[in-house]
Amino acid sequence: MTRMVRLPDGTEVPALGQGTWHMGENAGRAEAEAAALREGIAHGMTLIDTAEMYGDGGAERVVARAIAGLRDRVFLVSKVYPHNASAAGVARACEASLKRLGTDRIDLYLLHWRGNHPLAETVGAFGKLVAAGHIRYWGVSNFDTSDMEELAALADGGRCAANQVLYHPDRRGIEFDLLPWCRARGMPAMAYSPLGQAGRLLRSPALASVGARHGVSAAQVAIAWSLRDGNTISIPKASSLAHVAANAAAGAVRLTAEDLAEIDAAHPPPPRKQALGML
Repeated sequence: MTRMVRLPDGTEVPALGQGTWHMGENAGRAEAEAAALREGIAHGMTLIDTAEMYGDGGAERVVARAIAGLRDRVFLVSKVYPHNASAAGVARACEASLKRLGTDRIDLYLLHWRGNHPLAETVGAFGKLVAAGHIRYWGVSNFDTSDMEELAALADGGRCAANQVLYHPDRRGIEFDLLPWCRARGMPAMAYSPLGQAGRLLRSPALASVGARHGVSAAQVAIAWSLRDGNTISIPKASSLAHVAANAAAGAVRLTAEDLAEIDAAHPPPPRKQALGML
C-alpha cells in the first residue's frame, strides 16, 4: 500500500515521489529518463518534482514526455526561480512551465529559494495563479524557520502547503526547529537529495547494517529513514528502471526502534540550531 502524507487542507499525496534534478540536460538521455519516471508512476510514485531551473527547462520537458496520457494520475510539483518571483514574473514563469510540461495546471508550485522580490508580492502572485486554476497549491523551498515565520505573518501566508528542504541522515539540522514548526501546522516537509551527495552517505556502516537486517540496500534504508515520521515527502531521483524499482521498494521498509537508534548513533540528530543546508 502506498504511503501517503497530508497537506494542510487534508489532501493526501504520496509520501514517496520522484525527483528530476539533472534530468533534461542531455537530449540523448531524455527518453530513458522519461521511461524511468513512467516506471515510477506504475510503482505508485505519482508525485513528480521538477523546476524551471533543472536543465534550463529540460527536466520539465522530460516530465511532459513521461506523463503524456497519465496526467490525471500524477501530482505535479514545479518551482519558480527567485529572480522570476515578482508579480508579473511568477505569471510568466508559470505559463512557460505549463507549456513545457504540456499541462494546464501544476499541482504544487514552489518558490525555489528566497530572492530579492518581497515575499508578499510572490504570495499575491501565487494566489492569483490558484484563483485562475493554473496551480492548485503553492509552497516554498529552502526556507528556514525564521523565513517560515515571516511568511506565515503575511496575509495569505498561512496558505503555504509545503516546504522543500535538503534532508538526509548527514544533514539533520531541520529536526531542531523547522520540522517541529511544520508539523505543528500540519505542513509536510519535502526532502530533496534523501540519498545525500557523492555517495558518502551510502557508504555508511550503520545504514549497511540496518539494511542487512531488512535485506535491503543502504540507499533503501536512507529513503525509508526519510519517510519515518509520516509528515515528510521524499523525492529521490532514479534514471534507470532497476533504480526506480529499488526506490519504490524502499517505501515498504519499516525501520524499528533498534534501527533508528543505530542510525542516530552514527548520524546524530542536531543538539542545537544549525544553518539550513542547501544545494
